[in-house]
Amino acid sequence: MDTVKIETLSKALEYIDSHLTDDFSQKDCAKAAMCSLSGLQKLFKYVFHISIGDYVTRRRMTRAARELLGGRSVLDTALDYGYQSAEAFNRAFIRVWGMPPHKYAKSRRFSGLYPKLDFPRKTEYKGEIIMTNKFDITELYDYIRSKEGKYVICFDTCHLDVVNREYGRKAGDAQINECLRRIEEVCEDGMLMFRIGGDEYALVTDSDDPEQVKDIAARALAHNGETVEVDGTVLPVSMRAGALKLSHESCRRYQILFDELASTPSNDPDKFNINA
Repeated sequence: MDTVKIETLSKALEYIDSHLTDDFSQKDCAKAAMCSLSGLQKLFKYVFHISIGDYVTRRRMTRAARELLGGRSVLDTALDYGYQSAEAFNRAFIRVWGMPPHKYAKSRRFSGLYPKLDFPRKTEYKGEIIMTNKFDITELYDYIRSKEGKYVICFDTCHLDVVNREYGRKAGDAQINECLRRIEEVCEDGMLMFRIGGDEYALVTDSDDPEQVKDIAARALAHNGETVEVDGTVLPVSMRAGALKLSHESCRRYQILFDELASTPSNDPDKFNINA
């Protein structure tokens, strides 16, 4: 991707994140990115595989979820994010989180479903080059570095690309939500979970004991094969996992850390693997 396109998308992402509680306009976003509206829409969809409108909704509902967990009312949160009624907000929230906001606030702890997008990562699988979305976790970098010597358990969703292709993004989103719910169930006090990429998640533990870490991961993986239902279609959901012990080298630079986390759920015999 050339420098001009990278700069255009960087400006668009910054504009979106700084205007989530405003009366958002794609036309104003394109102006801030110094690009035509149609040009920005096409470029955004081509690079990130999501429309600007869908991305804004997902970022808004991610931020809104954090506020609901902080004790804000559904109506006040809805108004903050530009919805004129709780009903309209409820519909948008259910579309992203798969449950109404009042139920979410009572039953969930994790709010980072859709972090700010970063530029896609290029990976190779069975000789095929695959571009996958990645998320910006720079704001967590200092926290993760402070956990040097502790394990991070990294998970990914099995066959998400197949589900997205054959059943649509709504089905894929339901699988992602279910995976995060399973990880959230084993997330204890002193741990932090976050999303790395399209189908990749991390749980920073407070443990340097590989057996304890293996037990935590095994409890999440014990639900492998259990299903979600999307518009009448029943789909099994499984994850695989691996654990990375944070070292001085892995924490030395943000990109090194990110690449280590993203590649941890693998069959590399030199890594501490936990497979289903």
